Amino acid sequence: MTVNLKETRIDGGVVYDGPFLKVERDQVRLPDGKTSHRELIRHPGAVVILPLLPDGRVLLERQFRYPNSQVFIEFPAGKIDPGEDHLACAKRELEEETGYSASKWRFVCTIHNAIAYSDEHLELFLAEDLVDGEQKLDDGEFLETFTATVPELLEMVRRGEITDVKTIIGAFWLEKILSGSWTPA
Repeated sequence: MTVNLKETRIDGGVVYDGPFLKVERDQVRLPDGKTSHRELIRHPGAVVILPLLPDGRVLLERQFRYPNSQVFIEFPAGKIDPGEDHLACAKRELEEETGYSASKWRFVCTIHNAIAYSDEHLELFLAEDLVDGEQKLDDGEFLETFTATVPELLEMVRRGEITDVKTIIGAFWLEKILSGSWTPA
């Protein structure tokens, strides 16, 4: 037996319209006929790059994240511009943030990291055959890069040094890809 789980928008709209995010508050009809409200963040989407160096090490970043007031360890990532192709965005972000470019790219998966309150989606790409170049950070962007082996990366996850969800998911995908258990799409 299939249960109706769908909520239907009745009314609502944008309560905040910023240059990066939009916040909406909607009135919805629940599956049982009652009404409720939903607040959500509209996000343009982003890419995440899993950069694999020729020696098997991965390229990571340390970056201060204001909402949590701490430095996080992450894979390179960035917002998709309006109308921008996802792979083109990944290539641009890798070069801007790290200075590296890659000659081999594979789509890994799409993840939705905050489904209770946001429509944000993250497109993960594996970047291989990396060549070093010059970083081209955006104005006001500050980060440092470093490398780690996949076992070291997984140990940082296990110890709680990496808590960023996109990086944790990317680390697990990398482990499966490199072991031959999983193949990117």
